[in-house]
Amino acid sequence: MQETAAQNRMKKSRRLIIIGVIVVFVIIMAMSSVTTINSGSVGVVSIFGAVKEVPLYEGLHTVIPFVTTVTKMDTRTQGVEAVCAAASKDLQTISTTIVVNYHVTEATAPKLYASVGRDFQKVIIVPAIQESVKAVVAQYSAEELITKRQLVSTSIAEKLSAKINSYGLIIEGFNITNLEFSDSFNAAIEAKQTAQQEALKAEQDLNRIKIEAEQTVVNAKAQADATRAAADAQAYSIDIIQKQLAQSGAYIEYQKIQKWNGELPQVMGDSTPIIDFREKTTATTTP
Repeated sequence: MQETAAQNRMKKSRRLIIIGVIVVFVIIMAMSSVTTINSGSVGVVSIFGAVKEVPLYEGLHTVIPFVTTVTKMDTRTQGVEAVCAAASKDLQTISTTIVVNYHVTEATAPKLYASVGRDFQKVIIVPAIQESVKAVVAQYSAEELITKRQLVSTSIAEKLSAKINSYGLIIEGFNITNLEFSDSFNAAIEAKQTAQQEALKAEQDLNRIKIEAEQTVVNAKAQADATRAAADAQAYSIDIIQKQLAQSGAYIEYQKIQKWNGELPQVMGDSTPIIDFREKTTATTTP
């Protein structure tokens, strides 16, 4: 009887274990048959390794456990930074830092995953950035890369879009955050700027000297005109006086007055005795 009771307990224990395993299996199966896709992502469905073209969108979905695999891919805006080296049209070495914001389209996520996998930044985007930068930079001189930076940026972004759009990768923003040149080119640019500044200063000095010279000429002309006007006025005044006096009997007296030095004559003579008007000195004798 004792052995039978022990056997019964063992049988019960086995049944409990089996039931527990079944419950766990059922729970696992239930959990494996349901998947949740969060907002900002899609699920790429693979059945025995074959990727389905239609993704799973956000929400709760049922799948076949151990047969179906769901890989979640982010469709929100992402960023990637790439450092690129390129040669300009005039063979200057250029180093650039590019920052690209992009997102994966939901409908093409399965195709991207099937052809590239999840490491598409390293496999597709960064190489495409470097190739686009080299192709565009080669069309401009080093100086034009500075003066036409916005145009260069737009051209690179357009070329990059043409390369990655077919994978369902859409560019939202493109920025050249750094643009570096060789030391020799930087020195040449600095020397050119210095020369331009000196040339501008020389031109300004020349204009200043020219203006000062013109002002001197104008002042001299004005002074000469003033002198000539004064002389003309004086001559006109004299002419008027002479004409008026010529018509007057006092003209001769006027001429005498003009020629008189202001001294009285010392002697006067004619038919009358000569009278000496000089001041006589009385001699004084000592008694």
